[in-house]
Amino acid sequence: MEKGMNMLVHGTFFFFFFFLFSSLFVSFTTSSEISAIYAIGDSTIDAGNNDYIVTAVRSDHRPYGRDLDEGHVATGRFSNGKLITDFLVSKLGLKDLLPAYLDPIINDHDLLTGVSFASAGSGFDDRTAEISNVIPMDKQIEYFEQCKDRISASVGVEVAEKIVNDAIFVISAGTNDLVWNYYDLPTRKIDFTISGYHDFMLQKLQSLVEKIYSLGGRKFAIAGLAPIGCLPIQMTAADILTSSDMPRTCVHQQNDDAMAYNMKLQGLVIWMQGSLSGTKIAYVDTYNQIMDMVLSPTKYGLAETTRGCCGTGLAETGTLCNSLSLTCPDASNYLFWDAIHPTQAVYQLLANKFLEIVIPQLSD
Repeated sequence: MEKGMNMLVHGTFFFFFFFLFSSLFVSFTTSSEISAIYAIGDSTIDAGNNDYIVTAVRSDHRPYGRDLDEGHVATGRFSNGKLITDFLVSKLGLKDLLPAYLDPIINDHDLLTGVSFASAGSGFDDRTAEISNVIPMDKQIEYFEQCKDRISASVGVEVAEKIVNDAIFVISAGTNDLVWNYYDLPTRKIDFTISGYHDFMLQKLQSLVEKIYSLGGRKFAIAGLAPIGCLPIQMTAADILTSSDMPRTCVHQQNDDAMAYNMKLQGLVIWMQGSLSGTKIAYVDTYNQIMDMVLSPTKYGLAETTRGCCGTGLAETGTLCNSLSLTCPDASNYLFWDAIHPTQAVYQLLANKFLEIVIPQLSD
């Protein structure tokens, strides 16, 4: 996998960052409280990195992106439009979130303050990335480190350190680990109990945060798991296994597992903030926000929460959600765009909560 990915990485990757950060960066003043958003994780924050590697986990085709204002084209985001991180950089007055692999043939060499290193299909467990041949978390950190080196070469170590110190690192992963490694392709059930696998994932997360900390990161927003049992694809899998003809409902055991993980994660967040001097680490509660949408959809203007907008909405995602798929006329009425990922409307709601609850915890 490593050899194949290295062959696919654009040789212009570093060249891209050199020009973006060197132009107009010299005039940057460090008075801004939040200098940048760096995204590390999976499809919930992948701005299109998978477009540049050989993997079946991709969304660079219609109908993905159909509701984007800018051209209604697929950008590699797993949604009908923007992601939560897109709304964040916009509200915080930062530049558009761009994938780290973006080709440097662009006209705007202005300051880039939103970069996603995330890769759809990835997870804290390296085996998760191997299954889908996507970018593992350690490699995402390597790309960030190389990015930081280029910033330092362009504007000096002191300014680069200030930028990284004042940046928010959004970390969102874990769902793929459980869905692919424990539930649907139970390769890890041989090695771990569910509680033991949670501990394994959190050890990987802790190591990840410590690596970013060693590179200068001080502000972290770490997302908990959503109610995995309410993903349309998981409800469909449960219906198939039980041959159920009852109305679709969330898989309660998987939701219980997600809540158990989130409790441990919140404890780890408190511990890391105490042990890593100078850090501000916020837990991002996606579970209760999305579960409230499931239980009280009309409060959020939603009409459908058990299936996605794309195709039948039961199992389509990635390449199975394509130009031949019928889609609902108004995705804003849906909690899910495909059988796994939320709609742009839901991401905006989550971003609003993030700005209200999380940003104050990370502010000076």
